[in-house]
Amino acid sequence: MENIRPQDMGIPSKQLAKPGEYQLMPLPAPYDKPDMEPDFNAPNQSWSENYCTSLDGFIGNDMLLRPKTTEEEQEIIKKFLSGLDKLFSEETNRNYLQPLMLTFENCAKCNTCSEACHTFKASGGEEIYRPIFRSEVLRKLYKKHKQGGGLLNRFTGGDIDINIETIMRLGELAYRCNLCRRCAQTCPLGLDNGLLAREIRKLFSMEMGIAPKPLHENGTVNQLKTGSSTGLNRVAFLDTIEFLEDDLYERTGKKYKIPVDKEGADILLTHNAGEYMAWPENPSAFVVIFEEAGLNWTLCSSDFIGYDNVNYGLFYDDAQARKIGLAQMKAAKELGVRRIIVGECGHAHKAIALAIDRTITGADNTPRESFLPLLLEIIEKKALKLDPMRNNFPVTLHDPCNMGRMMGIVKPQRDIIKAICPQFREMTPNGAKNYCCGGGSGFAIIKSHNFPEFRNKIASRMKFKQILDAFQDTLENTDIPKYVAAPCSNCKGAIRDILEYYGTTERYNVHYGGLVELVVNAMVQFEKPFLEFLDKDSFK
Repeated sequence: MENIRPQDMGIPSKQLAKPGEYQLMPLPAPYDKPDMEPDFNAPNQSWSENYCTSLDGFIGNDMLLRPKTTEEEQEIIKKFLSGLDKLFSEETNRNYLQPLMLTFENCAKCNTCSEACHTFKASGGEEIYRPIFRSEVLRKLYKKHKQGGGLLNRFTGGDIDINIETIMRLGELAYRCNLCRRCAQTCPLGLDNGLLAREIRKLFSMEMGIAPKPLHENGTVNQLKTGSSTGLNRVAFLDTIEFLEDDLYERTGKKYKIPVDKEGADILLTHNAGEYMAWPENPSAFVVIFEEAGLNWTLCSSDFIGYDNVNYGLFYDDAQARKIGLAQMKAAKELGVRRIIVGECGHAHKAIALAIDRTITGADNTPRESFLPLLLEIIEKKALKLDPMRNNFPVTLHDPCNMGRMMGIVKPQRDIIKAICPQFREMTPNGAKNYCCGGGSGFAIIKSHNFPEFRNKIASRMKFKQILDAFQDTLENTDIPKYVAAPCSNCKGAIRDILEYYGTTERYNVHYGGLVELVVNAMVQFEKPFLEFLDKDSFK
């Protein structure tokens, strides 16, 4: 493709990128061989009638629909311009205006952020995925259409025409960024192009009522209505608790009674509701650890979202994030617990531990903590009897962006895994500099049209490369199981999908899961492995 400029966003007749023409970042052995990964599928030509396929052929925002009439088109443009006003207003965007303006006004266009971006690198350097590209589009639109469009503004970059194609492309482009903010970490001026991508999403949601259905309708609306982003209502949750108790007996040979709605407990443990449905072994492992360590804890079945720590509003809408955060805190207050411990969900860490701090203060506040320091304390105090040799297979660790980069939680998980996994090896880079899994900011659950192909081949490509690199010494020895520990539900979803997409589990015996499962697998009191991919005779 020819070089694409931000100004080209306003040219309706131009196709900005085509998946089949990407020069994707090469993968390491053995995926450097021909036919080891699927080719891109051509987008369905009929999709262009209802959606924006002129950006890159992918559809991530399935509620961004083409207007049917000129009147509808003009109304969308009017709302977009109104949303621009509100983004840059102290009255309507007080919490984010300062960092937004710093990035908006001071970018030196040095492109340091591009080299830090996993999507840009994985795509082979497609211009539209460069972190400053979407920021420059927003900057040019604002200069031309909100700062007068005079000669000075045109000279300094206010030169993008606004039309329905410009708006739809920008609405799609905001969902080509995982909001991992590795670009912000790298920027020599401390600017945050990830924040600008999130602000564009917010404009579309809060002003125009447009957000991907998996995030808003299936996620936030469902969560506020039923108590769970998965539709797992209170009755179904209590049934799930009974299932977990039975499953634990089958796995461990010991009967565990899971505490639910215990008033005045020290700890309210919260999980991503997806764990109960997709990975029930994860909440089960927490039960074993907390019970065996003698903690005073509880789960919550309240309709105030007490059992689901998801907050998808964090990705696209301030108002929705606040509603969910308030409901989650209300559940904790109703039970009178001393603190909330957030389980293996990265964005839930950031949402409840940081993002709602300005909303919930004083008597309304319940302290919120990550599970990781608590788990390390349990292990260091030897509250559990562990044998690391039960995890004597190659293990690598994925650092969820919202724990590592956003919150600086890096050391506890390493101390834990080093204590229980003798063949631990780091990804490169790791910790706060680790790459996103490709499922962040909601991508893990956006499955509309061909978006999973974008995630698997581009957004998650760098993570897949890191996994292959970590296991290079044993990868092709299929007798040896390999394990990717990913202490985050969305990250596990993305890693599950790339391992399936590339056939890596079947071909090379590579598995994935959480961190707490490894801890329980190392507990000497159980005869059978807790990890199901291990042979029943593994401990003999």
